[in-house]
Amino acid sequence: MKNPAKAAAAPKAPEPVMLDPNELQDIAKRHRLSVAIVTEIVRRVGTGERAAIEREIKKGMARR
Repeated sequence: MKNPAKAAAAPKAPEPVMLDPNELQDIAKRHRLSVAIVTEIVRRVGTGERAAIEREIKKGMARR
């Protein structure tokens, strides 16, 4: 038998982060990436914090 309390306590999916399109373009231009790639990085990181996005970009650049 399922416990209804556990079903209600299930974690929710994180809400998508919406950044200003101009900020996305600035980050993309600074790191010489497309806006679509930066958008995917923002989605994967899950935060709109610019420093976190740039750290993730640097990690990806190191893998190349």
